[in-house]
Amino acid sequence: MRNILITGCSSGIGLETAKTLKKNGIKVYPSARKEKDVKMLQSLGFEAFLIDVTKPEQIKTTLEKIIKNDAKIDAVFNNAGFGQPGALEDIKTEVLREQFETNVFSLHELTRQVLPYMREQGYGKIIQHSSVLGLISLRFRGSYNASKYAIEGLADTLRLELSNTKIFVSTINTGPVTSKFRDNAVKKFNQNVDQENSAFKKEYDTQLNTRLNDEKDNTPFNLPASSVANIILKIMNTDKPKPRYYVTKATYILGFFKRVLSTSILDKILQKI
Repeated sequence: MRNILITGCSSGIGLETAKTLKKNGIKVYPSARKEKDVKMLQSLGFEAFLIDVTKPEQIKTTLEKIIKNDAKIDAVFNNAGFGQPGALEDIKTEVLREQFETNVFSLHELTRQVLPYMREQGYGKIIQHSSVLGLISLRFRGSYNASKYAIEGLADTLRLELSNTKIFVSTINTGPVTSKFRDNAVKKFNQNVDQENSAFKKEYDTQLNTRLNDEKDNTPFNLPASSVANIILKIMNTDKPKPRYYVTKATYILGFFKRVLSTSILDKILQKI
């Protein structure tokens, strides 16, 4: 039976992907950083693991247990991550560092730790969760934009370095997808950004806070978490997965604009989003 380790499975894309793959006969090892979420996953019939992706020891222990159980690891889905809203001048360096610790350095750590196992077995699939914001940038998302651009660089380079092996690297560029991502972003915004003393206070009040706190997600082209889960299932069911998968029309449209438009024209469009 094929198996996969997925990070960030407390809700949203990670949880939906775990359920979808399990339903389709794939052995899923989901993980979460909180004990209560691990217990929730266990109640759903998963052999779940406690992984705070910023703690290399927890990654190491989990991989060792999977190898002990199955003598192999077919795939990993580096899904864990969060978004830190706010204008870049309002983002302290330590806040940006925290964004990179979770979204970039931890992804790199799990990738590095799983590669020796995949090299020894002679195959494997590494799925890196990027974003449409790894292709284009939007205002007040600079911290998150930068982390996703970094993932693009890591994934593209790793794919080249593994081109003579049967270890495949796939990047997922997700657009607007229903999840608790926005709930967590609100907390980070309120916690880390001095909104009252910002040069962007008016825009925070009239635009960003309104959007972040709106209970209805009116984002154009928004799709359910299953849209990503189905792509991961597709990757698991193919011998040679593609290097890149777009999810949602927004990703296709903005990715196309990035390729064909001049920077100045693209900037004018992105200013209005």
